[in-house]
Amino acid sequence: MTAPTWHTTLWDRLQQRRQRQAMPHALLLAGPEGLGKRAFAQRLIRGLLCERPVDGEGCGECRACRLVAAGTHPDQIALGLGMRKDGTPRIDIVVDQIRELSSRLAMRSQFGGWQIACIDPADAMNVAAANALLKTLEEPAEQTLLLLVADQPWRLPQTIRSRCQRIEFHLPAHAEAADWLRRQGLSASDAEAGLQAAAGNPGRALRWHASGELAFRREVRDDLAGLAKGQARLVEVVRRWQDQHPAQRLWFASQAVVDELRARAAGEAAPLGSRLDDHGLLSWYERANRDREQVRGPLRLDLMLLELLSTWR
Repeated sequence: MTAPTWHTTLWDRLQQRRQRQAMPHALLLAGPEGLGKRAFAQRLIRGLLCERPVDGEGCGECRACRLVAAGTHPDQIALGLGMRKDGTPRIDIVVDQIRELSSRLAMRSQFGGWQIACIDPADAMNVAAANALLKTLEEPAEQTLLLLVADQPWRLPQTIRSRCQRIEFHLPAHAEAADWLRRQGLSASDAEAGLQAAAGNPGRALRWHASGELAFRREVRDDLAGLAKGQARLVEVVRRWQDQHPAQRLWFASQAVVDELRARAAGEAAPLGSRLDDHGLLSWYERANRDREQVRGPLRLDLMLLELLSTWR
């Protein structure tokens, strides 16, 4: 897939640094999920490890490019959440993972070029892991690059953020995002509907369109309107939200509350018919967003949704 147009300026600036042999030792790719940060990171990795790069791009044919594509290049290290010893997925990146990474980066490059480690999601490092990474950031080896990818960079300690060169990914202009979606095969109407649902985020809109998840937007609004009128059963709504993409449903619920407040402010008929006052709606909006961030956390999802939706009226 062709790189998105909103990557162009960021990419060109980085390549200019490479040409001046002024590449930083640590980059923080920060911004909302859905803007292609991970594709940007992989593009950079391919270009740096390639044996015959062309204008900073990997050739795709040399041995190094083939190894990168297969995920087996010895100088490419990917560090993510991984699995616990008991086989369950981790919810954070722990200190032992960072120590192992630092040990690998302390060794020489096997191909005699760059060693590149990508930590994703970097904002999932716990405090001990972040502290362990500081030494590597403060005493980088030659031709070593740390790529930190974070959808929520504010969760990283300031000590980490201050030691990285930051590449900030912002939402593109609406027209640019809509044009990109049309070039991915969406109709003009689907592109507009997707961007409205995704708050202008083109990558998220594309993913939701492909998966059919945009249908949940209407369903969530119907559920909230039904609960407000006493026509929907709370337990059934909780079960449906729990079983099918709860984080996305909470996103759409938050959007619906914003539309409810806007309609009230404009003196129009409120689409959800909520009996909460404006302060109550704002409190519910904030709580729904907090719950969305905790969907994959240790709290029981059914009880969390039950508690939230029972306060909607």
